[in-house]
Amino acid sequence: MKKRILATLLSALLILSLAACGGGGAAEGGESEASGEGVAITIFNSKMEIQSQMEEMAAEYSEAKGVEVEVYYSSDTVAAHLSTRYASNEPYTISMVDAKDIYALAAEHALDLSDQDWVKDTTQAIAIDGKTYGFPVCVEARGIIYNADAIKNATGSDFDPASIKTTEDFQAIVDACKAGGMEFPTGVMKEDWSLGAHFLCETYEQQEDPDAVIAGIKDGSLVLADDAKFNALMDTFDVLKDNNYAKDAAISAEREVTEQKLAEGEIAFMFGGNWDWSVINAYDYTENMGMMPVPNDSNDGTNEKLVGGGSKYFFIDSSDTTTDAQKQAAKDFLNWLVYEEDGQDFLVNKCALVPAFSNITLDVADPLSASVKSYSDSGALIPNYNYLPDDHYAKCGASFQKYLAGEIDRAGFAQEVTDYWATAEVGAH
Repeated sequence: MKKRILATLLSALLILSLAACGGGGAAEGGESEASGEGVAITIFNSKMEIQSQMEEMAAEYSEAKGVEVEVYYSSDTVAAHLSTRYASNEPYTISMVDAKDIYALAAEHALDLSDQDWVKDTTQAIAIDGKTYGFPVCVEARGIIYNADAIKNATGSDFDPASIKTTEDFQAIVDACKAGGMEFPTGVMKEDWSLGAHFLCETYEQQEDPDAVIAGIKDGSLVLADDAKFNALMDTFDVLKDNNYAKDAAISAEREVTEQKLAEGEIAFMFGGNWDWSVINAYDYTENMGMMPVPNDSNDGTNEKLVGGGSKYFFIDSSDTTTDAQKQAAKDFLNWLVYEEDGQDFLVNKCALVPAFSNITLDVADPLSASVKSYSDSGALIPNYNYLPDDHYAKCGASFQKYLAGEIDRAGFAQEVTDYWATAEVGAH
């Protein structure tokens, strides 16, 4: 890496020298086409599902733009991986991180991008103290994924997701599927990130002030086991759990098996997000699938909204290790994603992502993302809570797994989450 940085510096100096000797620069308005020639940049990708697409894009972009792009992936937590890179003074030029990492890292490591044109075309960028640091890679959301064809095959009637608002509604459609011959209409992903980082988090996110909810759990003024929102969501989770095809061995269920059963119509419902399409589309999926809000009895409108928003953010390294030429090449890459046809095609069609930018009007490629886009366009997204500790999903997810397996009851689960928050602290924001 140090040799590459040295080579990049020499290349940049050579370009400047040629320019000073009369070598014509890029014409105004075309700078992004040529300003990066001879520069090498690195991109850290933390979204496993699109690693192959990122690698293909890097090769094509390098050839088209004259900028050497290398993409890296790590299965380590984002914070731990980037800490190692910064400790060795080898930062990536562009890093893809979660929202909470922008809040944790931006002040020390991220370039201020407030002057970039794309800022005006999104509502999902992350700004701190008036400076924009986080470029939203996509919009993602969570809810109940449904297979409308499977439901119709079992019930004989077209499925209207808007008709399922309460837990009772959800139980009724599950019962109707069972009456029509579907033995187990639901599947539950046992992964700690699905349970702890996605479903449990809605206990905080679906309330008016998530910070106050967590503070109440911490100081004992809110008893989680008695909380109306927690119980409303857990009532719905119980419908998923009790009708799960793998309920007798729920912790042994493999994600790919669950998603295959949903794709092919053996089951009808699964809690998840539009990212699940990257798994579902590997199977012989039926035509009519989509996402709907988690039904619940809170009577506060949350049962008509998905939870989501900007998901995964790019930031550009601000350190002296990254040269000005590399920083400009990184800015050019982000603008390519937003404003050039090939960049938009990469996001929407090749990666099957929901774009976070209003100027991108391409139709999204898959039915789950189409559902998310429709809720996003109509303002029906409950914002993600982006400040949970790094170990929240692992520790609370492990407790949730115990509940899923029947090892503890709901009160026991609530107590373990409460015990977790006795010492845990939310991230800065």
